[in-house]
Amino acid sequence: MTPDEAITSRFSCRAFLRDREVPRATIEDILRVASRAPSGTNHQPWKVYVLGGAARDGLSKKVCEAHDAAYADPALIPQFREYFDYYPEKWVPPYLDRRRENGWSLYGLLGIARGEKDRMHAQHQRNYRFFDAPVGFMFTVDKVLGRGSLLDIGAFLQNIMVSARGRGLHTCPQAAWGEFDRVVLPYIGAGEGEMLVCGMSLGYADPDALVNTFRTPREPVGSFTTWVA
Repeated sequence: MTPDEAITSRFSCRAFLRDREVPRATIEDILRVASRAPSGTNHQPWKVYVLGGAARDGLSKKVCEAHDAAYADPALIPQFREYFDYYPEKWVPPYLDRRRENGWSLYGLLGIARGEKDRMHAQHQRNYRFFDAPVGFMFTVDKVLGRGSLLDIGAFLQNIMVSARGRGLHTCPQAAWGEFDRVVLPYIGAGEGEMLVCGMSLGYADPDALVNTFRTPREPVGSFTTWVA
């Protein structure tokens, strides 16, 4: 698989073959390759926590319980806020339009109608079950670092996803975990100075899952490119 093929065949996989394990040596090799990502002054800000088996299931259980509790009692929601704002406080076009298209296209594919809050909640909770992937990652950086470190870890995450595709694997990067950092960080043994950036699922895609037919559109190059003379 060429780099272009790995990039263009990547999608956010939302259903994995749970029982098809990924060898530890493969995971280590992916991380080794990904660590070649650039970072300002080579400070390499990323920290990675790998979960599988009972550790993965234990974290899922704790976060799903917190997710259910916040759904049942919205007064608890303020307790679960990510350390940094991944999304804007107020969405504006064209980003709002793309966000809506993405959400309703996915729910429409799954037959979830507007107003079916219980089904939406259940689908969203699939994030916290790693979409049944055998491997879950948690990524952190030190709070003392600047915003540029988030750019650097983004390059690192992309390297992981492309390297995984080159090995026939799929991934799903998941910002959703950030809302429950107060549950995640103690569980994985992160230090007090670390902040959770995101999670990621890794494994083999379930070829029979309807949700894995979902593809998001991309804007044409001309819509986001300005050629400066």
